[in-house]
Amino acid sequence: MLLLSAALALAIGSGAGWYSSAHAQQAQATAPAPELVVGLPDFTRLVDQVGPAVVSIQAEVGGKPRAADAQRAQPQQPGDEEIPEFFRRFFGPDGMPMPGAPGMPGARPRGVSQGTGFIISADGYVLTNHHVVEGADTVRIKLSDRREFVARVVGSDEQSDVALLKIAATGLPTLRIGDSKALKSGQWVVAIGSPFGLDHSVTAGIVSAVGRANPYANQRYVPFIQTDVAINRGNSGGPLLDTRGQVVGINSQIFSNSGGYMGVSFAIPIDVAMNAVQQLKATGKVTRGQLGVVIQAMDRDQAKLLGIADGNGALVADVQPGSPAARAGILRQDVIRSVNGQAIQESSDLPPIVGAMAPGTRVTVELVRDGKPRTVTATLNTLDERVAGAGEDAGREPGQPPAAAALANPLGIVGEDMDAQQRSRLGLQPGEGVLVARVEGLAAREAGLRPGDVVLAVGRNDVGSAGALNAQLRGLKAGQAVMLLVRRGGGTQYITVNPAGE
Repeated sequence: MLLLSAALALAIGSGAGWYSSAHAQQAQATAPAPELVVGLPDFTRLVDQVGPAVVSIQAEVGGKPRAADAQRAQPQQPGDEEIPEFFRRFFGPDGMPMPGAPGMPGARPRGVSQGTGFIISADGYVLTNHHVVEGADTVRIKLSDRREFVARVVGSDEQSDVALLKIAATGLPTLRIGDSKALKSGQWVVAIGSPFGLDHSVTAGIVSAVGRANPYANQRYVPFIQTDVAINRGNSGGPLLDTRGQVVGINSQIFSNSGGYMGVSFAIPIDVAMNAVQQLKATGKVTRGQLGVVIQAMDRDQAKLLGIADGNGALVADVQPGSPAARAGILRQDVIRSVNGQAIQESSDLPPIVGAMAPGTRVTVELVRDGKPRTVTATLNTLDERVAGAGEDAGREPGQPPAAAALANPLGIVGEDMDAQQRSRLGLQPGEGVLVARVEGLAAREAGLRPGDVVLAVGRNDVGSAGALNAQLRGLKAGQAVMLLVRRGGGTQYITVNPAGE
């Protein structure tokens, strides 16, 4: 009996151990798994808070869309033959701007353009991109609560790619406006938009650079924010947000060689956008200040010739007659180093600084001339988009017989006099410029000078004939570098020829 009781007790004891172990395993299976990765940002609270203020936009162009256009606007991944409209507008297969991009010629196709926007006031003001609504007959906005409105375009500015819309609604959720000037490379940013029609898609990344000049868009007055946030068709016009949920930019463009996202996205700083908003509300258009100079970047040889040790600044290639710069005494080959105390590190820094100021603003310009610092004051006038604008290509028409070559000069540049008709076609004044017929000198060829260029000046000295060009060049010392002011394709810039480098 005792033996039996002991065996029974042993069996009961063993069963109790098995039950306890199984219960522990079950409890372990249902308990939350520990965090294996810590310290990464969680954007859920941000998205919950700001998401309702992000809207989807459809811009109908050319009346009722055709069947092909409607199919192209469907939220699906197109093939190579149907590159999404967002990419097609801005960048072709070789990464260059396509017709229809801001500042680029070309008519907008019929159909439906999809984009994103965000609400900036409870009474119905919505911000988006100019290119999203450009040429639209009807603009429709869909809110996060599925309500839809037909929007009125209050105003739109191509240069900044900003459009202000208005819908008839009140009590709307809004986004807080942040400080884009405080952004730094490496900060986290978030984009919310409708890529391919997928409403309220969230992507995140970091700021890659600030104050970026986009060489593939003719928007000189926008110091872009570059990010690695994934931006696709339909994201255009949507907000770029900091980790406080504040808008710091408007997602606008990407760079792509293939037509797809490649990790380089551009956003318009919100301070630039809000400057445009204030003017669009008041007058329906945006005006900008103008100094009246054509500028270019400096290479190492140019900086050395001009006495600029650090290479910073904007080199003045030309001064518009009668402009604020001309009245202030700014000359060709001056290097602008700051405006109202804002440093000019690169030539691309100058247009956004001046353009952000109102016409009539009095500015202090610090520059370097012949290696010596100078300070001048100027009163800005209203921007004339024709300054440094594109023109006809320089050069002789096919079959046009060359004039007699002038006497040679040390750089081997063979100049050719132009008649009044040639100058008129190239947008030149009477007696202005020398056509380059041939480039025989190695240093001049290596500097990039080519037949068809028009030499306007040697240094600051204007030249209007082949003889005058030769006289200026023959006055150089042996091996002396020289800066030639050259007109090419409607643009004007200095080219440095350095015979010592041969």
